[in-house]
Amino acid sequence: MSLEYLFGRLARLEQRIRDAVDVRRAADPNPDDPFRGLYLSNETIDALLEGHREPFAPFTDSVPDGRLRPLAERADLTGVDVELLLVALAPDLDSRFEQFYGYLNDDVTRRRATAGLALRLCGIPEASAAGRARLDAGSPLISCGLLTVQDDERPFLSRTLRVPDRVVNHLLGDDRVAPELAGCAHLGTELVEVPGRDRLARAIEGRVGLVYLKEHPGGGAEDLGVGALAAAGCPALVVDAARWQADPELTASLRREALLRGAGIVLGPVDDPRLDELAHPAIPLLVHGTGAWDPRWSGTPPLQLDALPLSGADRARLWRSRLDGRLAPDVDPGEATAHFVLGPGQIARAAKAASVTALADDGLVRTSHVRAGARSQNAAGLQRLARRIEPAVGWPDLVLPAGVLSLLDELAARARYRDQVLDEWRMRPGGGRGRGVTGLFAGDSGTGKTMSAEVIAASLGLDLYTVNLATVVDKYVGETEKNLERIFTEAAGVNGVLLFDEADAIFGKRSEVRDAHDRYANIESAYLLQRMETFDGIAVLATNLRANLDEAFTRRLDVIVDFPLPDVELRHRLWDRCLGARMPRGADLDLGFLAEAFELAGGHIRSAAVTGAYLAAEAGRPVAMSDLVGAVAREYRKLGRLCLDREFGPYLAMVTDG
Repeated sequence: MSLEYLFGRLARLEQRIRDAVDVRRAADPNPDDPFRGLYLSNETIDALLEGHREPFAPFTDSVPDGRLRPLAERADLTGVDVELLLVALAPDLDSRFEQFYGYLNDDVTRRRATAGLALRLCGIPEASAAGRARLDAGSPLISCGLLTVQDDERPFLSRTLRVPDRVVNHLLGDDRVAPELAGCAHLGTELVEVPGRDRLARAIEGRVGLVYLKEHPGGGAEDLGVGALAAAGCPALVVDAARWQADPELTASLRREALLRGAGIVLGPVDDPRLDELAHPAIPLLVHGTGAWDPRWSGTPPLQLDALPLSGADRARLWRSRLDGRLAPDVDPGEATAHFVLGPGQIARAAKAASVTALADDGLVRTSHVRAGARSQNAAGLQRLARRIEPAVGWPDLVLPAGVLSLLDELAARARYRDQVLDEWRMRPGGGRGRGVTGLFAGDSGTGKTMSAEVIAASLGLDLYTVNLATVVDKYVGETEKNLERIFTEAAGVNGVLLFDEADAIFGKRSEVRDAHDRYANIESAYLLQRMETFDGIAVLATNLRANLDEAFTRRLDVIVDFPLPDVELRHRLWDRCLGARMPRGADLDLGFLAEAFELAGGHIRSAAVTGAYLAAEAGRPVAMSDLVGAVAREYRKLGRLCLDREFGPYLAMVTDG
């Protein structure tokens, strides 16, 4: 069936118009009216009816399959509905019908069919209740958005019928999504192999109308829905739930678009949707979200399925298939991204991003490109609640005792191999605990806690997100945990390391209840205990006051790292590392004296080295011992410490002179 079928139906309609014109002339009391030309003359109508017009020009390509009959079946249109649709559709396909309808309406300004004219052309009496019901708000033509009845202020029979442009264009073979749906809906074309796809496809083929897919981290519920619809032979219309909910007027257009295409709707992530408004027996509706199904969302009970994450082997296979022929010989994308929680669609998009980034180099996709592509899939919501840091340091930049470095390496290893340990080896079954990796960094200010978190993020190819306590702690009851919940929720969709600095301010000890304030503070701490246990990401808590942390928190931590103040040997290495290799050094520098005399943490040594560099730059010479000693004196003043003779020794005069 092709467009010839559609225009063949119009030819039959044209014959009914001929009959209607004959009836009108026979009943016209004044056929010789001299003013008839102000409307349409009999001669004009005769010429239009006698003239032959090709319904369409021949196509050089294959003619699109006819779409009227499948659409009628999906929208549950009766034969009368189809005839009424054709009557309203005719002027959009053949401009002569505008003149025919103007003549039959006895008004050249009304060039579309009215309800009364459409009923007459279909052989239905104007007073037929059954006929008129085919054009009311509950009829398939109107409720499906295939036909609109205009001019509500007029009597029913003189109201104008119009077919929306999107319906006309679809029947003529146009496959573009309706313009008003731009940014809200698109066709799902990315087909990937997702766990549970075949089972869901069988349910769709069995006419299951409503499905809820609970999204697990890395599960790819949208990909599951698109793939299952494709396996069931059904296109997928992917809808952004937030944009749809922000503009309820799009509901009719979405339902119509799905009916025109014979598509299913994949909607999500949902929060509080109005699903019954989208529902239609011919439209499979696949809804996804991260929470549990709420019965208030729809009066129809759904089929509930879990969108489970891919295994590590499946993720590696998908990476390789997407980057086939473009990978550098020594790159294993599965190993490089083993600790990234990505769904199938995210991996596909990340692989494209990696390929594009590689084009700026030699074209071969390397580990850095793969990880950059994976990071590009991070949602931006967390950046509104935490400061994003792109790591610029590595393991060689850390100057710490061997035991501390070993614990840091263990924390990174937990993040890298948690899929194997927790999923494949099942080392954390039951209990509702998350798959997160959490560590506590405890030590004085400047001992390297933040820098260590940055190094761990860099070693994993992740970004570091530092939580700003000003966005979390709130004096009003219940607000702090709400703010923290928002952070954990956003962090669940991000592959990064989450750093809570000054963690004792949030995760403090619970106290004995003496008043209402204590009671609510304890409730807050208990909530945070539960939320930390279900967190699936990588989190580091940094504190200067480990003793202030609740013991229940420490039990739930994977690794606890105590950062000591550096000894003389480490301070010497820190001075050398902080001064760097590019800055010119004066001949009088005595790093051994600086390390031996001044008991400073790494952060203070770095600050002193930077201050000394500025002093040397201002003087226009290499950094000298006087610059560094003066910088140390400044650090002492910031710390509230005195500059004693026994510490500064022979260099005390430099401090006094400065």
